[in-house]
Amino acid sequence: MKGRAPVSERALTPQGAVEALTKALGIEVDPELLVLALTHRSFAHEAGGIPTNERLEFLGDAVLGIVVTEHLYRTHPDNAEGDLAKMRAATVSQRALAATARELALGDYVLLGKGELTTGGRDKDSILSDTLEAVFGAVFLCHGLEATRRVVESLVGPTLAAAADLGAGLDWKTSVQELASTRSLGAPVYDVVGTGPDHERSFTARLLLGNEVWGEGEGPSKKIAEQNAAERAHRALAAVEH
Repeated sequence: MKGRAPVSERALTPQGAVEALTKALGIEVDPELLVLALTHRSFAHEAGGIPTNERLEFLGDAVLGIVVTEHLYRTHPDNAEGDLAKMRAATVSQRALAATARELALGDYVLLGKGELTTGGRDKDSILSDTLEAVFGAVFLCHGLEATRRVVESLVGPTLAAAADLGAGLDWKTSVQELASTRSLGAPVYDVVGTGPDHERSFTARLLLGNEVWGEGEGPSKKIAEQNAAERAHRALAAVEH
């Protein structure tokens, strides 16, 4: 949106965050519950151990899963279970949810500790996706499944609509393995290195075919780092004439 300052330059009070997010969601949510949904563990720790949004995230993840699964089941009656599972994975992936959260400007509202603020926490995929799930959990507790379904579908609708056409993006690791096989390049090997403390690890993965690195990726888990490396490797391989 034109004229908006970078998120790092903006700060909202909890009340301001609730008002802005409620307007963006288009549905009333209990203010205390919404503040809880926005409370990252880094903020909670610095505030003396107050409750975090992790329980709401747990709930919201389940609600998101059932809404997306039912939607895909009903709208793709001819697809096999495996295809539906891949479409669901693409829709509820950390990257997809983070993109949706950015459309909501959710990074403006999340309550973060000083450490996360200084390291760009407002725009981290992991924080944005987890917070969005916590918001879904809060909406569910206030309004039940049907109202939450409408909110979820309105927000992730574009991803749901594109899920059937995502092709390789449904599972980059499988796709790059298949492409490497057709070119007789052998099986991909992932070299993964983790850094940081146990509670806040980050991973860097390199995808190698033979002794050549074809893609690198980062993420808060080995799985995500490998998927990101696989995506870059697939794109690089696809760009090479064969």
